[in-house]
Amino acid sequence: MSCCEICDTTTTPGPYVDCLQERKWWCFLLSSIFTFLAGLLIVLLWRVLAFLFCRKEPDLSPNDPKQKEQKAARQGKQEFEGTFMTEAKDWAGELISGQTTTGRILVVLVFILSIASLIIYFIDASSEEVERCQNWSNNVTQQIDLAFNIFFMVYFFIRFIAASDKLWFMLEMYSFVDYFTIPPSFVSIYLDRTWIGLRFLRALRLMTVPDILQYLNILKTSSSIRLAQLVSIFISVWLTAAGIIHLLENSGDPMDFANPQQLSYWTCVYFLIVTMSTVGYGDVYCQTILGRTFLVFFLLVGLAVMASWIPEITELAANRSKYGGEYKRERRRHIVVCGHITYESVSHFLKDFLHEDREDVDVEVVFLHRKEPDLELEGLLKRHYTTVEFFQGTMMNAVDLERVKVHEADACLVLANKYCQDPDAEDAANIMRVISIKNYSDDIRVIIQLMQYHNKAYLLNIPSWDWKQGDDVICLAELKLGFIAQSCLAPGFSTMMANLFAMRSFKTSPDTQAWQNDYLQGTGCEMYTETLSPSFTGMTFPQASELCFTKLKLLLLAIEIKGEDGSDSKISINPRGAKISANTQGFFIAQSADEVKRAWFYCKACHDDIKDETLIKKCKCKNYVGMLMMQTGMVKGDLNQSYIDDDHHLPPSFTTPELPKKVQIRGEAGREREDSITNRNLRNSTPIMNSTKQVNKVKPTVNRALNDATSPNQQGFNRPQEESAYAGYHLAYEVKKLMPTSRSSGGNNVNNNSGVGLQVGIADDQAKDFDFEKTEMKYDSTGMFHWSPARNLEDCILDRNQAAMTVLNGHVVVCLFADPDSPLIGLRNLVMPLRASNFHYHELKHVVIVGAVDYIRREWKMLQNLPKISVLNGSPLSRADLRAVNVNLCDMCVILSAKVPSNDDPTLADKEAILASLNIKAMTFDDTIGVLNQDESGVVSTNENLNSVSGPIVLQRRGSVYGANVPMITELVNDSNVQFLDQDDDDDPDTELYLTQPFACGTAFAVSVLDSLMSTTYFNQNALTLIRSLITGGATPELELILAEGAGLRGGYSTSDSLSNRDRCRVGQISLYDGPLAQFGEAGKYGDLFVAALKSYGMLCIGLYRDIFRFRDTSSSCDASSKRYVITNPPDDFSLLPTDQVFVLMQFDPGMEYKPNRGQKGKDDNS
Repeated sequence: MSCCEICDTTTTPGPYVDCLQERKWWCFLLSSIFTFLAGLLIVLLWRVLAFLFCRKEPDLSPNDPKQKEQKAARQGKQEFEGTFMTEAKDWAGELISGQTTTGRILVVLVFILSIASLIIYFIDASSEEVERCQNWSNNVTQQIDLAFNIFFMVYFFIRFIAASDKLWFMLEMYSFVDYFTIPPSFVSIYLDRTWIGLRFLRALRLMTVPDILQYLNILKTSSSIRLAQLVSIFISVWLTAAGIIHLLENSGDPMDFANPQQLSYWTCVYFLIVTMSTVGYGDVYCQTILGRTFLVFFLLVGLAVMASWIPEITELAANRSKYGGEYKRERRRHIVVCGHITYESVSHFLKDFLHEDREDVDVEVVFLHRKEPDLELEGLLKRHYTTVEFFQGTMMNAVDLERVKVHEADACLVLANKYCQDPDAEDAANIMRVISIKNYSDDIRVIIQLMQYHNKAYLLNIPSWDWKQGDDVICLAELKLGFIAQSCLAPGFSTMMANLFAMRSFKTSPDTQAWQNDYLQGTGCEMYTETLSPSFTGMTFPQASELCFTKLKLLLLAIEIKGEDGSDSKISINPRGAKISANTQGFFIAQSADEVKRAWFYCKACHDDIKDETLIKKCKCKNYVGMLMMQTGMVKGDLNQSYIDDDHHLPPSFTTPELPKKVQIRGEAGREREDSITNRNLRNSTPIMNSTKQVNKVKPTVNRALNDATSPNQQGFNRPQEESAYAGYHLAYEVKKLMPTSRSSGGNNVNNNSGVGLQVGIADDQAKDFDFEKTEMKYDSTGMFHWSPARNLEDCILDRNQAAMTVLNGHVVVCLFADPDSPLIGLRNLVMPLRASNFHYHELKHVVIVGAVDYIRREWKMLQNLPKISVLNGSPLSRADLRAVNVNLCDMCVILSAKVPSNDDPTLADKEAILASLNIKAMTFDDTIGVLNQDESGVVSTNENLNSVSGPIVLQRRGSVYGANVPMITELVNDSNVQFLDQDDDDDPDTELYLTQPFACGTAFAVSVLDSLMSTTYFNQNALTLIRSLITGGATPELELILAEGAGLRGGYSTSDSLSNRDRCRVGQISLYDGPLAQFGEAGKYGDLFVAALKSYGMLCIGLYRDIFRFRDTSSSCDASSKRYVITNPPDDFSLLPTDQVFVLMQFDPGMEYKPNRGQKGKDDNS
């Protein structure tokens, strides 16, 4: 029911019908026009008067008295204007600008009242009447509208005062809105009638919506502001034009207004949108000439709006709504992942993070990236929609950090682009992301991937960066080269470690080959941490490790040892004499997290007799105190029976090892003196000195261990051992390839008398200018690495002839492809693990780098303090250069590339590495012996010379006849290129990297395997510390602070504290073909080997390196094939073969340097 009908029910219709006979719309219209003209006239008159009476007076000289009077008058006038007019203008400007709280309230209030006034217009315009006679006192809507208009009038004057140019203010759009809406409200009181008029102009106030939303901090992004502007302008124009059509059609054409068309306002709204869209159904159309004329001109605007603004609105709305918004945290933990977000990086991350072997992962992953995901990534996100969310934004914007709730996240992970063109730029971008994150929330845990090692120093500059609170950095170059370095010491170790920290399921099949099933069983193992149960309290680490392996079927690698004050703790890998305390954290290798729980559930009282490890569940035993007391008593008894010394394992002394079968002797004298050759000559010889001075004295406990070795029950056996040629025998000599250098085995006096000795050569070049025994600084300041005074690169450069004349054996050849301007890869990370202080100096493998010397010169600053490094300025593809460095006699050939991969075809990034690998495999070599005796003149010694006492007649290593048997590891950029390394394998090109034969054999390594470290570090922050300790040879946070200074390693004087750092375990490889553990190679079981190695030598077996072709005839040589694969943590009933090699974590043996002449007595007796 219309308002008019409501009024007709209470009043007599007669007078009102007569009233409408005379139309007075022109009164309302003229009131608006006269108001506008009057205001305009006042402003113009003011300007004319100001022009006439405020003319600029002519300039007078500065000293003129009139000038001073005028200046004083102007100052007085300015003071008056400044105190009143300026303050009023400033006050009005603050009110309408929204800069203050009062101003914001006023602006919002004006908008709300404008919309309310527009709604009143909608109510009045719902009927077809344009003009209506009604007493103002009875018209409620007009009374409300008048109140609004009074407020708008006050606001108009405030805006007028604040305007800097009054004339332009009078011509503004919102001023015209006020002209045509405010005066008619007052006219309606006098005439007792209403005219709907131009009140629809209030719809133009909708254009201020974006400004108001910005004042309220609702709109913050440019896209949202633009969208709000387009939508508000479109709706304003649409509603305003509909009001014009409604007025013209319902009024008719002047002057008699005889042809009106009765249309409601909403019908006009429908008509305009249909017309603007060029559809035009024809059900509604304009009948008046004025309506049709307006429509013709409006269509020019309407078509432009529909053609340009609507598509833009659609695009902005579609782009904004999908990956905008805000993360809604619903009682779940979440992490934020940013950086290099692609399908490949996200799929690798999620595959490991959400792996089924982990315990229930109730963590949501939130990705933040500045670009929208492509279709492939979008599909991946949909498949994991319950645990993954994606937001579009950047880490550099605090607004986006607020959207993803970084301050509430468990951690923030920053991924790096491993295939980037500029690694330093990539690292800089990621470090900036970390700075932004830490600036927003300084207590958030951050785990970042970096490409280059030297960029780690910049993270230390961030004030809130604290590794003790969980912040960690995964340096891809450091870990990649560290893995490769450990493979130089124990081939295949890189594959074993890569499989351990990656979550993979163990699935074997009868269709696969036997070696693949063995390998896949190992790939299912992962590294876990668990608190050891109270039953372990009081045990030594070897006892606990034996119990875990035999009883719980778990491999205990390390424990977390807390400091004396309880604050700091360190991770000790296979600690020699550490005892388990209460609530000790253990690091295990197992198939799943459920298996590791056995270490926490184990109860000696309840589970001691259980044979099936799967039955070890949480028991109901409550008497922990009594159990602990019983446990302590039992442990003390076991200690005395099972171990001679709690702190130190004795070196093997129960048997005199036979000469390894691979060692061959030349000359009759060699055969006659076979029994007098010390084991030091196997592979590498140690100079025996007359002086009994002990260098590198370590902590007193070591000396005590050496004295304890001659206990009453051992003296009878050790005495003849001491007098024999094997007096210096230790298990370290049985480790495969642990003594690379070539030194004369004879004593100094003997050498001087005979005048015959082995040529020193480059493998012993430090004997010329660096005497290891005499120097006071042998290690770096932390005692973790060997150190030597800085050497010039030119002193270490060889040419091809020098290299060919040098005795190189048991060394490491690094084939390096690099351009002079290639990014630095950090060769120090490759050499430092090979220079760990838990090796004796004579055990260090010599490193020969074959590559462009211009590039190596840039790396040399970080290598100059590391001993035993030589450089051959040549090409890794040159066979002559490879033969010159005796690549067939090396312990490992490492193929690296520092070249930047091309964007055109990323698969070609590995072309040099693949060509070098195939080139070496295609080479053949003479079946020669690695070490020949030479006299001082350089002539090869004859049989007469070999008869001399001092002749080192033992071959160190038989060289490989075929290049395919050269130990080799190749670094690849792209995983798919692994198929080209082995031409005789049957790997499918689509096979995952870890399933390919080169990776399983440890001959290929790709940086992509390090992706799993991000999730591993998040779930267990100690895991990365353990891995870094194993891989880097002992890098510590203190050492990283020193290296961050940029000056490289610093030498330090040996102290008891620094020398004690040498006493840590290292990775080794034991052969079952010969040596003290050879008894297990003949149909032995892995469990028996594990227990014997642990009890007798303190070695922790962690896996096997088995020959793929194990059923072939191995009688001729145990080293006939380099095709071996890795078996991680085999079960205890796993059968062993003589050709197997065992990965072990072996103890540091301090005795080898304390008595370098312990074999001298036997030699002198024989002479």
